[in-house]
Amino acid sequence: MENFIKKKNLKILYFGTPDISATVLELLIKNNYNIIGVVAQMDKEKDRKGRILEVPTKVIAKKYNIPVYQKEKIRLDFEFIKELKPDIILTMAYGQLIPHDLLMIPKYGCYNLHGSLLPQYRGAAPIQFALLNGDKITGVTLMEMVDKMDAGKMYYKKEIQVLDDDNYTSLKKKIAMSCFEVFDEGIEDVVNKINVGEEQDESKVTFTSKIDRDLEKLNFNDDSSRINNIIRALSYEPGTYFSYKNIKFKVFKALAFTNLKIAEPGTIIKYDKQGFCIATQDGYIEILELQKPGKNIMSFKDFYNGMQHFFTVGEHVE
Repeated sequence: MENFIKKKNLKILYFGTPDISATVLELLIKNNYNIIGVVAQMDKEKDRKGRILEVPTKVIAKKYNIPVYQKEKIRLDFEFIKELKPDIILTMAYGQLIPHDLLMIPKYGCYNLHGSLLPQYRGAAPIQFALLNGDKITGVTLMEMVDKMDAGKMYYKKEIQVLDDDNYTSLKKKIAMSCFEVFDEGIEDVVNKINVGEEQDESKVTFTSKIDRDLEKLNFNDDSSRINNIIRALSYEPGTYFSYKNIKFKVFKALAFTNLKIAEPGTIIKYDKQGFCIATQDGYIEILELQKPGKNIMSFKDFYNGMQHFFTVGEHVE
């Protein structure tokens, strides 16, 4: 085919910020894609000593001597991109909406890797929402970027099975690998107009929002399955918690038992070397991994070995 564009010849300007995006970026680099620069959000997070931490994509870019561009508001400051002359822009969890005039710059268009099977779960938290809703299947979509959130044409999808013991951390890894795979397998057909894409069915669109911090505090008046899904969606970051004797215990893994109404929600119904169980609205949850302030995350077995007499059966957690 004349003038066939080969994917490894594309000059890619990559937009992304968090760790999942850094994983995809490094996979692209290691597979010899031509990343000419990385655009990321500003460094804001601090370590325990108050030092500013570099965002994850910046760390990867610097590791491979790739230029990094950080802009407070990309919609007001993108003239530098014209000088870079990218063939495509690829985004994965960048964190800012990209304006129309910027989308017009790349020679072969702008594309986004989204962590759901669009049009389901547009927005900021598709991975967490899949877990919150107890989905058994999720996936990723290679899509066209337009100046409306996650609304462009879909080019290529890949389904991912969500296992019962998947949490946000494990599912992020699956999503990152699948994002690389859909790009690697699909981008050549897209830029060569072999795959012209499919419009999203607006009647099937669902949206996600940022995760509400209130979800971190476990509510034992909820159903067991709901509680377990919240734990999965927030593990290992930021984690969920309950309080007992004015101490906040974080919970990172549990099992749900339903249709077994046993005691008032929040009651400790078991605490021995065989397990730690707390009553819910429709049964109970068994705590498998938890953390006391200032300590490491532990399996319940290890936790119990050091705190055999701390929790009392019949008392309540908050």
